[in-house]
Amino acid sequence: MPNKNIKIYLAEVLILSTFLGGLGQLLFKAGLLEHQPIKMGLAILAGLAAYGVSTLLYFYALGREHLSWVYGFSGLSYIFTWVLAYLFLGEATTVLGTIGILLIAIGVALAGTS
Repeated sequence: MPNKNIKIYLAEVLILSTFLGGLGQLLFKAGLLEHQPIKMGLAILAGLAAYGVSTLLYFYALGREHLSWVYGFSGLSYIFTWVLAYLFLGEATTVLGTIGILLIAIGVALAGTS
């Protein structure tokens, strides 16, 4: 596999990793909002599972590419968490928050092209 294809594949792995990290945060928050202990525990365990898979995917990419390139994708976790919190928890957004998220997206895109 040529180097460019490996980077595209690793970028996909890192996008999935950061999405799962954001999903883990969402599940943690949902669990903490739950009043039934069993549902709370299940949501938190699901969040830990999402975090665990996220970490394994991150380690996979880290073992195959430069730290500076891999770590640049971590900014995506802010974006995914922000969107998931808005969609599933009804958390409010602000104009400044939206601008911040757009700037993070631009930064991740620029870092990913290096």
